[in-house]
Amino acid sequence: MTREGTFCLVVHSHLPWLAHHGSWPVGEEWLYQAWAHSYLPVVDLLRRYAEQGREDVLTLGVTPVLAAQLDDPYCLRGVHDWIGNWQLRAHYAATRWQRSDPRLRELAAAEHRQSAWALHEFETRWRHGFSPVLRPLVDSGVIELLGGPATHPFQPLLDQRVRAFALDTGLADTASRIGRRPAGIWAPECGYSPGMERDYAAAGVQRFLVDGPALHGDTAAARPVGDSEVLCFGRDLEVTYRVWSPKAGYPGDAVYRDFHTFDHPSGLKPSAVTGRSVPPEQKRPYEPELAAEAVRRHAADFVDTVVRRLRSLRERDGKPGLVVAAYDTELFGHWWHEGPAWLDAVLTALPEAGVRVTTLRGALEAGHVGEPVDLPASSWGSGKDWRVWDGEQVADLVRSNTELQRTLLATLRPSEVRDPVADQLVREALLALSSDWAFMVTKDSAADYARHRASTHTARFSHLVDLINSGDRAKAADIARDLRSEDGPFGALDARRVPLTG
Repeated sequence: MTREGTFCLVVHSHLPWLAHHGSWPVGEEWLYQAWAHSYLPVVDLLRRYAEQGREDVLTLGVTPVLAAQLDDPYCLRGVHDWIGNWQLRAHYAATRWQRSDPRLRELAAAEHRQSAWALHEFETRWRHGFSPVLRPLVDSGVIELLGGPATHPFQPLLDQRVRAFALDTGLADTASRIGRRPAGIWAPECGYSPGMERDYAAAGVQRFLVDGPALHGDTAAARPVGDSEVLCFGRDLEVTYRVWSPKAGYPGDAVYRDFHTFDHPSGLKPSAVTGRSVPPEQKRPYEPELAAEAVRRHAADFVDTVVRRLRSLRERDGKPGLVVAAYDTELFGHWWHEGPAWLDAVLTALPEAGVRVTTLRGALEAGHVGEPVDLPASSWGSGKDWRVWDGEQVADLVRSNTELQRTLLATLRPSEVRDPVADQLVREALLALSSDWAFMVTKDSAADYARHRASTHTARFSHLVDLINSGDRAKAADIARDLRSEDGPFGALDARRVPLTG
């Protein structure tokens, strides 16, 4: 079969540290929804591909802070309870809708079946956490795993020493969970500043992702960055935006299940999208048969789009090209109910259309490497610059984070003995520096919650600094021990590894 070219799908799994930090509409509820509706079905799909002997199907990014939550006993208990409650809500809805529209009764039955499957899947495969589920996928070669810095900071705004530590900590944390350090990363927010490739090379990172405009849209091959051997892959926006763009995409189709409209007594989502301007009470009931037909239609459209793009690249360059599409994992099932079915359809149909489906690693093995490039300062956010993370709306957060880093580096002292107080000081700093808080403020998405989280971690950090400077080590140790139970299990986070000179 003549190969049209190569297609790489990159899906990135990330949620900030949410455990112990509230419930609906933010906090743990976000985590449990994504876990039940995205992580369980997507991992199940990949496991079935592995059983079929398929290799290099997609590239999966997992942020260390999310991996820590998916392995955390507190979170494991919490999502188990959440899935059980989901099943109870389905039973309540079946009773409530017993004499209602038949489509609502069938929805309640479908929710029962889905929650029963999720409960069985969790209890039989996930009860010891994510790492025992993830490692066989990596070892079998069905996926390439991408890592990243701990707590998902916007790296261009970090002091180079803090940036190096965050990256090393994140890669070491991934190694502790799956037995090896990733060779590639999904750079948080695709944020890049000239010279960061040297940090990547020092950490052993061989490849990373940028957004297409950073390469002026020429994303048909991986490119060495500057004079380094580190390669960047660019997201092909022409293809990626068919699924999800700032303005449109398949999930907005009228027959798909509406993410935002709830039946509040049961907490279920019984409505179809219907229309962007249609008020919730006027939306049509969700009909799975219509949605399944839309999945088939949109999968075929996406395959056609990829094939056309690859053919145009072949005509332009005289050789097979590369298309990289990248999305958040949470799109598949959580935000887009039908996403896992679409994903399965596309990954099945593309090879049948003559497209090589592989990972970023596989694309390099196929020879998709172009000429070196000097990347500009960039991100995937609005304007493709840094405005989301250092704009006027978050100027106070940027100032606070700059001062926090300065204080951190001035407070830490070289030590041969591991110090749990210093470890907790660094942990609070990294959590305060998460890119999520600025993003949520700029995008006005639970902005108050984001500001609260940023200020909470900054205040804890400052309190520990004050105790350290006053010499009250005993109280600092007590507080550090209590905070550790809330801030997450980063076993690889060792304050002695923070470079204090540079």
